[in-house]
Amino acid sequence: MTKTIIKNGSLIDGNGGEPKHGQIVVIDGERIEYVGDESGFAATGDEQVIDAAGGSILPGFIDTHVHMMLEFSPIQERLATPFSFMYYRAAQYLKATLDAGVTSVRDALGTDFGVKKAVDEGLIPGPRLQLSINALTITGGHGDGYTVSGNVLDLLPSPYPGMPNGVCDGVEEVRKKTREMLRAGAEVIKVHATGGVLSATDHPEFTQFSLEELKVIVEEGRFRKGVKVMAHAQGAEGIKNAVRAGVHSIEHGIFIDDEAIDLMLENGTYLVPTLLAPVAVLETAAETGMPETAVQKSKEVIQHHIESFQKAYKAGVKIAMGTDAGVMKHGTNLRELGLMADAGMSPMDAIVASTKTAAECLGWEDQVGTLEAGKLADVIIVESNPLEDIHSLANNDTIQVVIKGGKVEKDLTA
Repeated sequence: MTKTIIKNGSLIDGNGGEPKHGQIVVIDGERIEYVGDESGFAATGDEQVIDAAGGSILPGFIDTHVHMMLEFSPIQERLATPFSFMYYRAAQYLKATLDAGVTSVRDALGTDFGVKKAVDEGLIPGPRLQLSINALTITGGHGDGYTVSGNVLDLLPSPYPGMPNGVCDGVEEVRKKTREMLRAGAEVIKVHATGGVLSATDHPEFTQFSLEELKVIVEEGRFRKGVKVMAHAQGAEGIKNAVRAGVHSIEHGIFIDDEAIDLMLENGTYLVPTLLAPVAVLETAAETGMPETAVQKSKEVIQHHIESFQKAYKAGVKIAMGTDAGVMKHGTNLRELGLMADAGMSPMDAIVASTKTAAECLGWEDQVGTLEAGKLADVIIVESNPLEDIHSLANNDTIQVVIKGGKVEKDLTA
């Protein structure tokens, strides 16, 4: 198999150090063979060469909170859409995500094992997937599609084969439902530990599940060779309950307080802030038919969200990039880096949060997240210097080349 040499670019390897010049990345098959000075690799002349043309060479980005099977749409459209149509749309969402330079994602509910299999076997292009299948939620909580009319209007249909419904109450019911998600192929367990912006009958600060119920979820994951738990947690009490129970990552974290930060530092808990989510709700409300309750709650929480992120970042909480893509359009993922930078994170730290730290959050740090020999060849080439203009990454045309597992998935230079 012909090797590939990527050269003539500034190397930002994901570890957080200064960009390196005059270095190359050599790909052999699906893995990186060599990263270093060009003089240190004995080229034969038979290699394929990709010229970065003075741009930047980075690891593929990782979004640790997406929903690949949906993009929020008006209720009437959802009611008029045949069930199987969502899979064909999802193929477009997966490709758009890959084209944005995101080569790995953690799906936070809604994507079943068949979609992952289709990507893994090359039937459709898409990022590498880590699945939660569906989220656990309480009756009347975030994720329960019950509306004040008495009708149930879930964002995604469930149950169906491979997609258990996630509503459960009480320790034993929660235990069984966790096992159902694991049986369906969950590689991470998702739980709604608080209410949310998009749910009709609760508020982000409402606490869901008792500490005992959350501990059972974590315990069941631990029994399965250390399957982690990610918790949608926006209110302070729910965040602290989740951390005390042993949850691996806090999603959103809108109302983090000082005690929650101390607990997260003590337990090594990750924060996945998704700053883009409430911004997108406000931007797309008219187009997507966002309920007025979601618009009002987004307006209420957006400044709290930024301030909580700032506190966590300054305190040294581990932050992994996530967007909640599906609330907004897929392929707009890298806007999140600009929002993190606007809130005070350095551009380099935003890149590390989206590569090395995100890989660690997924437990994939031995395979992806940095440009190192032996790791999977997930590499992107960016036209500009993202350290000088982190917002430029939001323009997908800036992402010139995307390589996933050694395969060129996008090449605007060809």
